[in-house]
Amino acid sequence: MNSIASRGAAASCDAIEANFDGLVGPTHNYSGLAAGNLAATAHAGQRSNPRAAALQGLAKMKALADRGFAQGVLPPQERPDVASLRSLGFEGSDARVLERALRDAPQLLSAVSSAASMWVANAATVSPASDTSDDRVHFTAANLASSFHRAIEARQTARTLKAVFADPAAFAHHEPLPAAPQFGDEGAANHTRLCARHGAPGVELFVYGRDPFDPTARAPSRHPARQTRAASMAIARLHRLDARRVVLAQQNPDAIDGGVFHNDVIAVGNCDVLFHHELAFADTHARLDALRRAMGDASAVLRVITVPTSAVGLQDAVSTYLFNSQLLSKPDGSMLLVAPAECREHPRVAAYLDGLLSDGGPIDEVITFDLKESMHNGGGPACLRLRVVLDPEARAAVLPSAWLDDDRYVALLAWVHQHYRDRLMPADLGDPKLLVETREALDALTRLLGLPGDLYPFQRG
Repeated sequence: MNSIASRGAAASCDAIEANFDGLVGPTHNYSGLAAGNLAATAHAGQRSNPRAAALQGLAKMKALADRGFAQGVLPPQERPDVASLRSLGFEGSDARVLERALRDAPQLLSAVSSAASMWVANAATVSPASDTSDDRVHFTAANLASSFHRAIEARQTARTLKAVFADPAAFAHHEPLPAAPQFGDEGAANHTRLCARHGAPGVELFVYGRDPFDPTARAPSRHPARQTRAASMAIARLHRLDARRVVLAQQNPDAIDGGVFHNDVIAVGNCDVLFHHELAFADTHARLDALRRAMGDASAVLRVITVPTSAVGLQDAVSTYLFNSQLLSKPDGSMLLVAPAECREHPRVAAYLDGLLSDGGPIDEVITFDLKESMHNGGGPACLRLRVVLDPEARAAVLPSAWLDDDRYVALLAWVHQHYRDRLMPADLGDPKLLVETREALDALTRLLGLPGDLYPFQRG
């Protein structure tokens, strides 16, 4: 048996799905920058608590790691991004640049201070080795071209992923797609992988909001459709996927107009289960049929859980982020739904979950977490994690210090308490001391996580 075939056999039996969560950055704030994200705009201008936000995210990571799920950590980006302000004509010392931006262009200052990189579901699209023709895990960093405050993440995201997943024998990295409207790419938030088990060949479902090359295609009228069909197709080609096991689906334009800015706000999949709202897709029956055919080609049978509007309305789904949950496989083959605490606080959604647990289906447990700091900015449990399927060789090739264990968790708690403020208003983003605090925090974090000492621009001089 050749080396690729040997590795493929091992992957089928021993591969795991790891969740790499993004650490919330020290500038976590509520600036309401994301058009179409109703939670973000509703809380614009309010006081945030970066320390609480980071601790809430870490608590979720630790709880899942304690249950045996493979859990990694990804660092935040440097914010405020003074270099971006300089590229827009602000001059002088760092302090002077921030002062002028706060005075003359506060929205720009908010944009370059956004801590949205915490939502690493938008960091990249990832295809496992069992799906790709070269037997490597493929990453394409998202260009996030639909909004300035996120588009400036792309270059650093690619650099960070290459540092954590560095071995070229195990990992292939692609640069972000061209930052043009036709190729808007929002990463794994619009990508779901379905399979018989994590290491087996799978079907990759790419969900897009608009087709820029089809002027007759229906599109949302109120909020932007961020992911394009052309971008999804390009990623499938770059990742060397088998076309028979790639399915493209258009997101329901009415759902986008209702606040479903990414597919992971309306659907989540894991192994052979797709859990979705009935308004998730533009042509649900045809897309499910296409998925079933592709799953058959992958020797798997699709199990679909469709949530009707009569049980959970679209606005209920958006306000609670029921579908922005993690769906995880337990050792016995059943599945755990990791949901926001808001799902248990909402009577209709809570009632639906009670019925789901009693129906004998694949989801037999629901746990919830307090992620209010993230939720108020428009991101739930699924937003905070990037899923990476790894066979034993690829898992061994991951930067060892990126995995969360007891010691690293304790160290990260101490790091947060030392470096993070417990309150932040948008006007505070112009405080030069915040920039110094952030750089000191990130410098310490690179050492704590064993990352390259030149990971961030300020470290390179």
